[in-house]
Amino acid sequence: MSTIAVIDYGMGNLHSVAKALEHVAPEQTIIITGDRARIADAERVVLPGVGAMRDCIRAMQEAGVAELVHEVSRDRPFLGVCVGMQALLEHSTENGGVDALGLFPGQVQRFESGLIDANGAPCKVPHMGWNQVEQTLDHPLWHGIDNGSRFYFVHSYYARPEPAEQVAGLCTYQVPFAAAIARDSVFATQFHPEKSADAGLQLYRNFAQWDGRR
Repeated sequence: MSTIAVIDYGMGNLHSVAKALEHVAPEQTIIITGDRARIADAERVVLPGVGAMRDCIRAMQEAGVAELVHEVSRDRPFLGVCVGMQALLEHSTENGGVDALGLFPGQVQRFESGLIDANGAPCKVPHMGWNQVEQTLDHPLWHGIDNGSRFYFVHSYYARPEPAEQVAGLCTYQVPFAAAIARDSVFATQFHPEKSADAGLQLYRNFAQWDGRR
């Protein structure tokens, strides 16, 4: 029986992620852990995250999992969720500027104030609620999910990876932004699959079956 480790570094919506994975992959063992050895032994790894980037990065460093993320993401299926996706980039402008983990080139920046939607109404920050995602890469984690499906977002900052070829899904909140990024055995989403009904559960199901190759 294979294991999916949900990294516990003191922050993140750990239990809702784990419950969703248990629902779609009952044949696998789902563990929430900050133990480096158990994470290193898992066949698949999930990095969730909520809150401020500075706090998340500090918590990862203090828990000793920042370097481990680099290690385990190289040789097995690895999924980042929400701030867990943003943390994979090089830098965020949040909190006056924060260096992140640097698995993907690019930075994270805040939605500008004063954005107006198609009806002339102001776009509120954070971007919160359902929005459509355009699949820009043919990737196993999109299997069985219609292009343009709606996912649930809660965020004030968004990722701008470079090069753009690593963007796996695009969303627009008056400005286009990366809803998902992918490279090699790593996939990450700005949205919360565990809050995204059938499409989100299908993405977790795909991850539980993914071998890390495209």
